Amino acid sequence: MMKKIKVLCIDDSSLIRRIMTQLVNEQPDMEMIATAPDPLIARDLIKKHNPDVLTLDVEMPRMDGLDFLERLMRLRPMPVVMLSSLTSKGSEITLRALELGAVDFITKPQIGMQDGITPYSEMIADKLRMAAKARIHRHDGKIPPPGVIKSTRAWHDKIIAIGSSTGGTEALRQLLIPMPADAPPIVIAQHMPPGFTRSFAERLNHLCQLTVKEAEDGERVLMGHAYIAPGDFHMELKRNTSGYYISLNDAAPVNRHRPSVDALFTSVARSAGKNATGAILTGMGNDGAAGLLAMRQAGAWTIAQSERSCVVFGMPREAIALNAACAVTDLELISQQLLDSAATVARKI
Repeated sequence: MMKKIKVLCIDDSSLIRRIMTQLVNEQPDMEMIATAPDPLIARDLIKKHNPDVLTLDVEMPRMDGLDFLERLMRLRPMPVVMLSSLTSKGSEITLRALELGAVDFITKPQIGMQDGITPYSEMIADKLRMAAKARIHRHDGKIPPPGVIKSTRAWHDKIIAIGSSTGGTEALRQLLIPMPADAPPIVIAQHMPPGFTRSFAERLNHLCQLTVKEAEDGERVLMGHAYIAPGDFHMELKRNTSGYYISLNDAAPVNRHRPSVDALFTSVARSAGKNATGAILTGMGNDGAAGLLAMRQAGAWTIAQSERSCVVFGMPREAIALNAACAVTDLELISQQLLDSAATVARKI
């Protein structure tokens, strides 16, 4: 018999607990083994049932969800998927939860939508399956001081493109913080819903030497800037006589995602060719593999994050299988390699 993924839901709303239980138990490979209205009750249930993955709300009585998550990741690390509200405050709290070690997040089912919940079911189930297999490490939630890479190069016409998904918010933080203020322009597609990408960009902007921002349609791409594709929009790199610029569109999802890494990488291959370098980071699925191959075939240097350093090795694995990556590299080395490869291309031109 197939061993089912054991899920435990922690939420003070009885309706949310009921909806999540229904969604989980409808899946043939998972079961809701218990629910808890607050973290204190959940502690005993975790000891009793040893779940494979938790879903965790933030605002609960008796103990704040972030406080509980911080203690959990320090003392008994395990996969946690946050239940997030679609608000500005909700996005800030969710990003903090990811810093503390949560694997991923899902937007909380809305009150009154039980009858229309089906479109969300598979997405939630996929995230829980992925989280149950994720690599979890002890976390203290502290952000290490940056070790900024020194650079005095003129990066004329150079572009760095990065794609990521599950685990990507923390991977991007680790990758971008060391980047110098004069780094080549960086374009990023991170799978994230509307309402979160702006907060994510602002959070990174406070930590980085680079200027990090949510991309805007038509804006010129500048050195020393990183542009994050806004939730629910594909981002493409285009070029005119003035240089590179950003183009956003709401075309159909690619590989079930909008923004799509493939959409970004394919446009970079077309517009920048050998002047580009690319990296595909941790994430579930295969989005970005074909695009990274297109970049490599156009002359770009391409990197896949190593299995050892990924939270989820899906996207890099698929890229490696297609022979789309020139190198497979641990996360902590990717920043330097991206700059080194751009410098190598710069010297050849």
